[in-house]
Amino acid sequence: MTRLIFLGPPGAGKGTQASILSESCDVPHISTGAILRDAVDQHTELGKKAEFYMNAGELVPDDLMLDLIRERLTQPDTENGWILDGFPRNLEQAKFLDQLLEEIEQPCQVVINLEVPNPVLIERLLARGREDDTEAVIRNRLEVYAEQTKPLIELYEGRHQLVSIDGDRPPEDVTADLVKTMQA
Repeated sequence: MTRLIFLGPPGAGKGTQASILSESCDVPHISTGAILRDAVDQHTELGKKAEFYMNAGELVPDDLMLDLIRERLTQPDTENGWILDGFPRNLEQAKFLDQLLEEIEQPCQVVINLEVPNPVLIERLLARGREDDTEAVIRNRLEVYAEQTKPLIELYEGRHQLVSIDGDRPPEDVTADLVKTMQA
C-alpha cells in the first residue's frame, strides 16, 4: 500500500518523480493541476465551479480543491494507494486533507520533501521556456512557496512523517532514494 504526499518547490522534480513511482508501484499519480484540468474538461459540477475561478485568474478556493481531491481519492483506482502531488500547499489545506483521509480511511504514510537550491530551481524553470516564467516571477513563486510551505514542513516533521530528499542530483539517483524510503 503506497500513500505518499510530495512537497517541493516548483521545478524540484515532483511531477517527474511522482510519475516514475506511480508506474513502479501501480498507483495513480494525483496532481492537483491534472484534477482541475480533468474536472473542467469533463464539465463536472465541481469542474464548472473551478473553471470560473481559473478563468478569472484566481486561485481555486481550498474548499473546492478539497471536494475535487475527495472525489479523486474515492475513485476505484486509488484502492491500492496514491501519490499526491501539489496538495496540500498550506496548513489549512493540510488540516482539510487530514480530516478527509481519516474520513475515507486512507492514512498517508510518508510525506516526501524534494529539496533543491533556489539558483538550480530558477535555472530549471527558465529552461522550460514558458512565457510567464521570467526570473522575477519565478523568484516570487519560490518565495510564496517557501512562506506557505514552511509551516507544512514543520507539521509533518513534528509527526515524524517527513522525509527530505536532495532533488539536486540526476533523476535516477533521486528515484533510487525514494524507492529506499518507501521500502524502509
